[in-house]
Amino acid sequence: MATVLSVSGSPSATSRTARLLRHLDARLAAQGHEVIALDARTLPAEALLGADFTHPAIVRAAGLFDRADGVVIGTPIYKAAYSGLLKSLLDLLPQYALTGKTVLPLATGGSTAHVLAIDYALRPVLSSMGAAHILQGWFTLDSDIAVREDGTLALAPLPAEALAGIVDRFSAALHDRTASAVAARPAA
Repeated sequence: MATVLSVSGSPSATSRTARLLRHLDARLAAQGHEVIALDARTLPAEALLGADFTHPAIVRAAGLFDRADGVVIGTPIYKAAYSGLLKSLLDLLPQYALTGKTVLPLATGGSTAHVLAIDYALRPVLSSMGAAHILQGWFTLDSDIAVREDGTLALAPLPAEALAGIVDRFSAALHDRTASAVAARPAA
């Protein structure tokens, strides 16, 4: 199956966005994909803010993007846009780091007023980075995400059902792209 890079652009250590991504990662892994999690907040601030393209942690992160067949990008929405942390990371990647990749953008936020941020703020950046296929993104209200005492995630029923379908479509798109790539290879 495909390799999926699951990127959280949240700066918070108790991030609902990151927990939501890890929840969805489990579904992708159960479908046979290799899932690699990357929390942008764990990257060195001095490298991100200083635009240090050569910092070993940034080089490793760029390598993870290069290795992935598909990328799930999750971000909280602040002031109608994706996080500055995610912007800093994306700015340090090669211009066409998403070339040939299937991308699923996801966002969380406190109000439905931010729903269009995926399409108007994040999608253009992903497209400019060469993404082969950007699936319809999904916005989840913070109030629909709860963390149980054991640390697991509980989603409200409607978002849970919708996200399951979106992740399944992403998985199918990855399968279709990897099957096409295998079929296009010359016979040995």
